[in-house]
Amino acid sequence: MKKVVVTGSNGLLGQTLVNLLLEEKSKYQVLGFSRGKNRSGRNDFEYVSIDITDELLLREKLSEHNPDVIVNTAAMTNVDACEADKEICNKLNIDVVQYLKDYSEENKTHLIHISTDFIFDGKKGLYKETDTPNPLSHYGWSKLKSEEILTESTINYAIFRTILVYGKVYDMSRNNIVLWVKKSLEDGKEITIVNDQFRMPTYVEDLALACKLAIDKRAKGIFNISSNMLLSIYEIAQQIAVTFGLDKNLIKPISTTALNQKAPRPSKTGFDLTKTREELGLCPKSFKDDLQRFKEKLT
Repeated sequence: MKKVVVTGSNGLLGQTLVNLLLEEKSKYQVLGFSRGKNRSGRNDFEYVSIDITDELLLREKLSEHNPDVIVNTAAMTNVDACEADKEICNKLNIDVVQYLKDYSEENKTHLIHISTDFIFDGKKGLYKETDTPNPLSHYGWSKLKSEEILTESTINYAIFRTILVYGKVYDMSRNNIVLWVKKSLEDGKEITIVNDQFRMPTYVEDLALACKLAIDKRAKGIFNISSNMLLSIYEIAQQIAVTFGLDKNLIKPISTTALNQKAPRPSKTGFDLTKTREELGLCPKSFKDDLQRFKEKLT
């Protein structure tokens, strides 16, 4: 049986992964590390309320439980907030990864870490794992630094780069693009969506499955996880409207420059998913197919 610590277990990916692993209780002993009370709606796993930016406390709790695997799903992901408060961003996105790396090095722990398409400048699109990063925002920079902590270490690590993660769990602290667009259109609100940024959104169930596959295979290296078609964010919103039978005329296109966001965004990301298919055995689907699966899960 593998003992797995999930940091950020109250988040969207954290809750989804905990639920997935608990389907096979004979294979995994699951521990959730997160701030505040357990928000997963279930009490059949051990939950530790912890501020993981406290290095001594984090080390103490990890040593107490001695996990085989740590999956680090905790991060500050609000791009503009990271730009506004670089110190808090660095604490969670860089320092915590350093602490986890140090612990994993000493205890031969397998560390799985989540990264982002925002480590790229968006000039090329359809990035391979081997392409050279060039982040435009502080968020992207912080995630690249976290990657470097692992890639320059001697530990057994896997890094999953991902894009626009969406889904739904028991208790949500943050919104995501699918739920936001769906709710806005259900409420009859007109929304403006950028039509000159291109992404490949990621269904959280697939990202959780990738983590589980990495645990089982003790996967090492960098992997891209997303759906398999590059769409403008405007097209993504249109597809959400169609899937949920909502009025897509309420969606108005806008250019990135008109948005005037605090942090710059890459114009075109998206991933080459060859390595993920071949080495992890995960076969990404289209956003349309994933949305349909999500819709069925919601109903």
